[in-house]
Amino acid sequence: MKSKRLLVLDVETANSTEQPFVYDLGGVVCDQKGNIYETFSFIIKDIFDGEPVLMDTAYYANKIPLYREGLRNNEFRKVSFYTARSHVLNVMKRNNIKEVYAYNAHFDRNALDTTQRWLTKSKYRWFFPYGTQVKCIWHMACQTICLQKGYRRFCEDNGFRTENNNRIKTSAEAVYAYMNQRGGFQEKHMGLEDAYIEVDILAHCIRQHKKMDRNINRLCWKIPQG
Repeated sequence: MKSKRLLVLDVETANSTEQPFVYDLGGVVCDQKGNIYETFSFIIKDIFDGEPVLMDTAYYANKIPLYREGLRNNEFRKVSFYTARSHVLNVMKRNNIKEVYAYNAHFDRNALDTTQRWLTKSKYRWFFPYGTQVKCIWHMACQTICLQKGYRRFCEDNGFRTENNNRIKTSAEAVYAYMNQRGGFQEKHMGLEDAYIEVDILAHCIRQHKKMDRNINRLCWKIPQG
């Protein structure tokens, strides 16, 4: 029997966190065990090329030379946002995907919708088809992995605490580092590379066989603080 397939997405954005515009979109089609069936990685030329001033605001603007090098080496595919969205919708239809996952899914969904509205002057407002269920791996991890006894100790021993040091981090970087006991691990903060990590976290959460809410909870970071 064909396994139920899911889509895990990760985006990198320019502009503000309130109105983010996507310049890097990576995705992985997987099942709940973490098996991978296909991937995609797009640089969005409407933003990456079309908005150089905005790109200067990109949170990880220092990585732009890496993107340019990757484009020269054909490691990335540069397309319009319309083409990227069409590809995502075709992937979802072909794999009968109804559930889309991301770490901090509220941000990724908002970024995709915001970019869609801005580029189409609000003619088209929603990135995903009607009825798509957007699920949050961050919320899942906070209810499972981050509640494990060793997690807090690992974060304290390896500096995974907030800048004012009053709470442990629950980022994908911290959770993946704990899962693999790699205290010095750092995310690449590139769409597809981060999506691979999120697939592993998703599968790890499911393997805990614990009841959990997969829906978006923007305050989920509070759950493991104790």
